[in-house]
Amino acid sequence: MKTGAYYAAFIGLGMVASVMGPTLPGLAAHTRSSLQQISYLFTARSLGYLIGSFGGGRLYDRIAGHRMMPAALLLLAIMTALVPTIPLLWLLAAVMLLLGIGEGSVDVGCNAMLVWVHREQVGPFMNGLHFFFGLGTFLSPLVIAQIMLMTGDINWAYWIIALVCLPIVVWTLRLPSPAPQRASDDGAQGAAKPVLVTLIALFFFLYVGAEVSAGGWIYSFALKSGIAGATSAAYLTSVFWGAFTAGRLFGIPIAARFPARTVLLADMLGSLVSLAVIWLGARSLIAVGIGTLGLGLSMASIFPTTLSLAGQHMTLTGRVTGLFFVGSSTGGMFQPWLIGQLFEPAGPRSVIVVIVIATLLATAVVGMMTLYVSRQARRPA
Repeated sequence: MKTGAYYAAFIGLGMVASVMGPTLPGLAAHTRSSLQQISYLFTARSLGYLIGSFGGGRLYDRIAGHRMMPAALLLLAIMTALVPTIPLLWLLAAVMLLLGIGEGSVDVGCNAMLVWVHREQVGPFMNGLHFFFGLGTFLSPLVIAQIMLMTGDINWAYWIIALVCLPIVVWTLRLPSPAPQRASDDGAQGAAKPVLVTLIALFFFLYVGAEVSAGGWIYSFALKSGIAGATSAAYLTSVFWGAFTAGRLFGIPIAARFPARTVLLADMLGSLVSLAVIWLGARSLIAVGIGTLGLGLSMASIFPTTLSLAGQHMTLTGRVTGLFFVGSSTGGMFQPWLIGQLFEPAGPRSVIVVIVIATLLATAVVGMMTLYVSRQARRPA
């Protein structure tokens, strides 16, 4: 029952996470802002995510998780419902900050508590958790596309997604909280290793920034490049998140059969190949669609696989998990903002340039992580 509640929460979290990309032009129109100005919403949201993940990670070690997470989920729902009603950019940024706090706290809480429930057997369950996040991100653009076809506006898309979160709040409150995991100095799962924690946080900074940028800007890239209209661009976003969802489903049996390091390296290589397809075929909707499909599939299991890898080499307390999410939220804040600053002066191709550079650097960090873990494994006990 606890695992089911976390999975349901991640459906809602995924829907909220992917709602902003296809609605950016609508939010810009509501606030009378340019795309360059509206990109500051990514910064505000990710700053809130950073606060929620870092502060929430510490609180989950001290407060019952099934009190913390429903409160964060309720905050998430309220702020999501408010987003399309705000006509001022600065006020919308404040709402996005609070929304990000809720997102960060729900994200770190579900990941940490799933580890506390399943311990050493968490690998397939972790991939399952992130599959349901992918399911939410896939559903959200479909909801947006249908709402825009029926109403021509984005308001009801946000309100429906907010309503999805409310039953999960009640469900989680009715369940007992899992016991937090405590750091120890013995065994394979010892105390946190500062070098590995730093490398993983850096990797999440680069990778999550690329993932958020791909999901958040592929709509505007396709629209402004002239290869798709509004509805087709929204469906292109669904292609990314749909492939992302399928990839996480496939990742469940893969995680049980192959080492985490092998899966991670294969995912990074697949991401680079897919980005090359998008880059070379940027003038063709079919080529961009194929590349987007491959990118979603390749990126799908990166996050849960990295968390599983970390869990194999250290105890994942709420604090340590929160530090990982600080890296991810900082990347999710910086890279989409950077694209927003480059998009209008440099053109739509700046979206792909930023994502390619981030993915190349992330692949280099995976190499360093692999080297470090291998050296640690060869050390005498």
